[in-house]
Order: sequence, then structure tokens, then C-alpha cells
Amino acid sequence: MFVRIVKMSFQPEKINTFLANFDSKKGFIRNSPGCRLLELYRDKTNPNIFFTYSYWDTEQDLENYKNSDLFKGVWAETKIFFNDKPSAWSVDKMVSLQ
Repeated sequence: MFVRIVKMSFQPEKINTFLANFDSKKGFIRNSPGCRLLELYRDKTNPNIFFTYSYWDTEQDLENYKNSDLFKGVWAETKIFFNDKPSAWSVDKMVSLQ
């Protein structure tokens, strides 16, 4: 399992537009081949900061999504609302040792 975490900071007046857009696109993203989970989180202390967590079967599945027309459209509609450069991390999901 492969996990992608993206941190995004938005212009405060654009957050509702971002949330509406995310809500309309999340189903399509979740149905992308290899996508197992997509969640959106809002920072507790800074309401302009959001994180997406997406779980993918493989890194190639994520790359295929990032090269899709769906991603290109979603990203083009999202990045215009940023007030800071986004950050992203790609990590392997660890198995619980319990």
C-alpha cells in the first residue's frame, strides 16, 4: 500500500469554493484504478490548511492518476486558490506491529 499526503493552504475567501469542488470530484478520484482511500482533513489551529490522504495499491497507480485528465482538471481548479506552495509526501503504509 502506498500513501500520498498533500498539504494545501488556501486563501480564506476561496475555501468554500474549494470544498464544493472537492465534494463534486471526490467520488471520481476514489474510483480511480488503484485508489483505496481518499480523505480530506482540516488543520485544527489554522483553518486555511488542508491535507489530503490517499491510499493507492501501487506507486504506479498514483502516477497513472496524476497523468490523467481527471487529475489535471482537479489540480487546475484547485491550485488557483492557494496562498502558499503545497507540500506532498509519499510514504509506504506500515503494518501494525501489535
